Amino acid sequence: MRHSTYKEEKLKRTNKLSVMLNNRELKALGIYCERYRVKNRSEFFRETVMRAILKRFEDEHPTLWEEPSLFNQETSK
Repeated sequence: MRHSTYKEEKLKRTNKLSVMLNNRELKALGIYCERYRVKNRSEFFRETVMRAILKRFEDEHPTLWEEPSLFNQETSK
């Protein structure tokens, strides 16, 4: 049981990110969320951004001579 509690603490979202949109962008987001029944905009943004990031990492995967550093603890900020 203790292991799962520790894992849950490590995965807890404690960092905040703010996004600014102009009126047209906000209206487009509202229409999209209504049309596709997006209930949680925070989750939608998080999943969309992370999907784009991970796809880019996958497309530009390291060669045999490069050091992977995506999730190394030493390079995390």
